[in-house]
Amino acid sequence: MLFALICTDKPESVELRMKVRPDHLAFLEGLGSAMKGAGPFTDDAGNPTGSLILVEAENRSAAETLAARDPYAKAGLFSSVEIRPWKWVINNPEAK
Repeated sequence: MLFALICTDKPESVELRMKVRPDHLAFLEGLGSAMKGAGPFTDDAGNPTGSLILVEAENRSAAETLAARDPYAKAGLFSSVEIRPWKWVINNPEAK
């Protein structure tokens, strides 16, 4: 199953995000084929305000566990994390 992790940063947290970013990227890379896509949300000036992470997980519980292991989550960057099942219909490179 695919899940969208919709993460919102706490206000005034760009410095924390940049400090933890290398660990976050290494974590995402370590997910291997379960990692389907990721990137930051930004404000109109291009400053990061959150993250969208698309992952494959067995179920919601597994997606929640994965989200909690993210170094950004462990560092307290996010004010909220919404986990939603997601169906990749358009431009899915794995579609047959």
